[in-house]
This record gives sequence, C-alpha cells and structure tokens, in this order.
Amino acid sequence: MERERNRPYRGAVYGFTLRVSALTALVGCAILAGGFAAAWDTFEGVRDYADRNIANEDSYVAYADGGWFPLVRVGLVVSLLLLVLALVVLSVLHAAYAVAESHSTRDGGPLTVRELWRRTRGRLPAALTVNALSALPVGAMAVAAYVLWMTVEREEVPGVRPTPIGETATPLYTLVGWVLPIAVMCLGPLMYFRLSLATAETVLERRSPFKALYRSWVLTRRARTRTLGLGTLLTAGAALVVLLAAYALAPLAHFAGLGMLWLSDDNVWVTGVLVLILPTAVALLLLPPLVMPLVSGTFARLGGELRAREGAGRPAG
Repeated sequence: MERERNRPYRGAVYGFTLRVSALTALVGCAILAGGFAAAWDTFEGVRDYADRNIANEDSYVAYADGGWFPLVRVGLVVSLLLLVLALVVLSVLHAAYAVAESHSTRDGGPLTVRELWRRTRGRLPAALTVNALSALPVGAMAVAAYVLWMTVEREEVPGVRPTPIGETATPLYTLVGWVLPIAVMCLGPLMYFRLSLATAETVLERRSPFKALYRSWVLTRRARTRTLGLGTLLTAGAALVVLLAAYALAPLAHFAGLGMLWLSDDNVWVTGVLVLILPTAVALLLLPPLVMPLVSGTFARLGGELRAREGAGRPAG
C-alpha cells in the first residue's frame, strides 16, 4: 500500500530529474566545447612548434614554447564552471527531493513536475548557499591534504624523505606522505555528510542557511553512524559508477578522436586531450539520472525520519 501511494511522487520527481539531467548534459557539453574553442589557437601553436622541431630534426618537449600555461588557464576556468554547474545541480535535486519527500509524507495529493518545480525554485538561492557552504570543508580538506603531500615530496618535513625510484618506501614516508594526507582529505566528505540535511531544512522549514547547517549538524549528531555509513556507501557507489561508466565508454573516445582529427586537420595534441577526458566527462554527466535519485532520496528520507523521531522524543538510533 505504501509503495502504491508513493508511486505518483516518484514518477514526478524522477521526471524532474530527467529534465535536470538533460539540461545539465547540454550545459556541460557547451562548457567543454567552449574550453576547446578557447584553447584552439594554443593547440595550433603547440602543433606548429612540434612540427618545426621535427622538420629540423631537433628534440622538443611537449607544450613547451609557451603552450602550457594558456592551456592551464583554460582548464582552470572550465573546471570552475563545471564545479558551479555541479553545485547548482546538486542544490536543485536535493531541494526537489526534500519537497517531494515532505509531500509524500503528508499525502498532499498528486504531484506534477511543474508543481514540484514551483515549490522548489523559490528556495533555490538558499539551497545554493547551503550547498556552497557545505562544500567548503571538502575543498579545504582537499587543499590541506595536497599541501601536506607536496610538502613531503619537496623534502620540507624534517626526517621524512621521499622514496627513491626502485626502492621500498619507508614506514615513516608511507605514514606522513600518503596515509596522513588521505586521512585529512577524508575528513571533508565526513563533515559534508553531517551537513547533508541542511538543504531540506532551508527549503522546508525556511531556515537561514547558517541555521539550516547548524540544524543538520544537530539532527545527524543523534545518528552519526547511520549518517556516515549511508554517506560513505553512496559516495563509494557514485565513484564505482563513474569508474565503470568511464571504462565502458572508452571505445566512444576512439570515434570522437577520429572526428576531432578530421575537424582539427590531424592535430594530435587537441585530439589527445579530447580522448583523455571524454570517457570521464560523459560518465560524470550520467551521475544525475543514475545516481542522484538514490543519493537525494536517501538523505531526504533520512532527514524526514530524524525530524519525526525528534518530534516524538525518541532516540534517532
């Protein structure tokens, strides 16, 4: 009976997800295409540089002669735009699934995609702010882990020396140079899981972003093990989907490379970059329709359960 009652809500929310996913794919492809267009002249210069050296029978280094830093700048801009796109998609879907879960719990009648969007869009600025603030610990821990790793690699940590090529890593180098940075980086996602209910709090309860974050921390404090366990499983599942999808899509890169060779007049440099990033890029674009329904739905239900338990005065477990 419960399954039959929830089916209309699931149809509406997944229809909404498919629309968001299609728009995400279009915008993501446009960003990548814009990046290649912005770097086109640089790739042409790299090819000319390599061709000149080959013709003169001189040695050369890939992306030398000023070709590397312009590509890095383009890559940074593209990466930033894709991160913003991911933030928007995450906020929209988290908010929509929170609205749908609340509607389902209250049995508010049929729910359409249009109605779901109407209820969601008014709180999107707050949802965006909440998710941006929640992502800050992830970015901070990732930067800290990278700085620690680079400090070790540059031999700036007293008593710790990187392992020479062909030799076995020392226990101290393994601990400080690898285990510790990985542990620091993992703190970011763990904090994000604790803040994962903030979107629902700001959308449903209309709390300010900072109050919603605090409220999420309080709710998940009563169910730390469950929250961290679900978050870890969902993150591992998403990573597995990306890896498997990228592997399955590898043959697609061959045909895309042939098309790029034709379009670029046999420029192997720009073709190589396309072939390298295409499987992972397409795999990431598959996350919204394949993984986000499970992720957003799980945290929406978790938030509803924890609020209900709190209202009933029961331990969250």
